[in-house]
Amino acid sequence: MRYDKSFNKILLASLVCTAFVSYPNLLFLSLDWDFVPAGERACYIDNTLIRFFLFWLFSIGLLYFNQRWLKTPSLSRRILPNVVLTAVAYALYKGITALICSGFDGRPIILTFQFFVMGMMGLLLGYANHLSLVHQKKDEELQQLKIESLQSRCTALTNQINPHFFFNSLGGISSLVRKKDDRLTICYIDHLSDIFRYILQSEHKGLVSLKEELEFARSFCEVMEVRYAGKLDVNIKVPDECLSLQIPILALLPLIENVTVHNMIDSEHRMRIDIVMNSARELMVVNPLYPKHYKPETHGTGLANLEKRFMLLMDRQIRVEQSEEKFTVILPLG
Repeated sequence: MRYDKSFNKILLASLVCTAFVSYPNLLFLSLDWDFVPAGERACYIDNTLIRFFLFWLFSIGLLYFNQRWLKTPSLSRRILPNVVLTAVAYALYKGITALICSGFDGRPIILTFQFFVMGMMGLLLGYANHLSLVHQKKDEELQQLKIESLQSRCTALTNQINPHFFFNSLGGISSLVRKKDDRLTICYIDHLSDIFRYILQSEHKGLVSLKEELEFARSFCEVMEVRYAGKLDVNIKVPDECLSLQIPILALLPLIENVTVHNMIDSEHRMRIDIVMNSARELMVVNPLYPKHYKPETHGTGLANLEKRFMLLMDRQIRVEQSEEKFTVILPLG
């Protein structure tokens, strides 16, 4: 049976309540000691100890009753059960002390007031605990809704990537078929099969290991290298100890595609993309800049969508650094 750690809080709170309520008894003990007959001093001490112990048991029961059994959200509906429980506890206390210390008064007015205070403390603490649990439950539900909302938004952003890559891939197959190179066409289609399988799986994933994403990137780069007839080279250099780090799925796809969309890649402008780690254990995608002479026909959403996905899934921002000769995107890893 699993131990409920929240019971420790009940024990601690009940002990604090008991010490607070029992303080007048210690005060009266010090004031009355010189006036109490020697034959009644033992009974006086026993009564004080019994009162403290019974107060503690009553406090534990009252807090447990209010926090575990009394589920009503209304404070007014909690009053009557607490009054009944307090009255029963008062009667039990009077009966036990009458058996052990018969004839000892122990200031009945103070005793009644102490039970009243104990009942009020149990009522208010129990109600406060109920409100705290309700607030905690609402926070958990809100957090769950937030996660589901972020996941749906992430899925929508991922779906924007798929059609873009799909139409580019069809263009690559068409080009190879016109060249009548069966070997390259088959190789290209095999890599496309692996790529589309990974993209289809991305619908149900948010974060993946860096190892998975790099394996996909290698397959994707093989396709790109075929399309650009060896004029595109991708160098991936990541230490083995970093492969278990987390990254949003399909994070590298828009970056590699952006390189081909915005840069000239030909015999005079051979493109080399470096995917490496920096000293801060961040992934860097670096490429030289060979800007095209005309503005590419794109929506410009690839990098923007990637930034949103990193914020949604990792709550971290990517960084872009650009110089006259080099373009770098730095991706934080989980």
